[in-house]
Amino acid sequence: MNTLASENVVLVGFMGSGKSSVGRLLARALHGRFVDTDRLVVERTGREITDIFATEGEAFFRREESRALDSLLGQRGLVVATGGGIVTVPKNVEALRRLGVVVWLTAEEEVIWTRVSRNRQRPLLHTENPRATVRNLLAARNPHYQAAADLRVDTSTITHAVVAGRICELLKDWPGRG
Repeated sequence: MNTLASENVVLVGFMGSGKSSVGRLLARALHGRFVDTDRLVVERTGREITDIFATEGEAFFRREESRALDSLLGQRGLVVATGGGIVTVPKNVEALRRLGVVVWLTAEEEVIWTRVSRNRQRPLLHTENPRATVRNLLAARNPHYQAAADLRVDTSTITHAVVAGRICELLKDWPGRG
């Protein structure tokens, strides 16, 4: 039986990589509590993310996202799904790594585009050319995900359940960071 005892699992990755869906399944499998930093921001501010981006801007959202992340430090037994841009704030990367094992969920650009283009609630895709925005954001963020991650799982061609299972297997052999 897998359980989360001494360390949390933190999922990072681009929008559409499956962080929230996989996180819920993983929390169930590990007998942990699922937390989504985007939901924490909504709860803390009383406003939806699209509204925050539209009225306050991305910088305000990133500050709230950092506060949400900081509120989790010191807790245990968590599976945390993060927003796709959380790694763009340098102090967040340190906090993510202090919080637990960081798992980077990746997917091929074409798969990401297929997944995110169906959702009109993605504020960063309200651009003249959303496909180019996905390409550019992926290129800019991938080095940050890589720097933050302890483990990596490609979600391009497998179900959320299979991804969660792979993470459980990887965690069985996880030596920790020292």
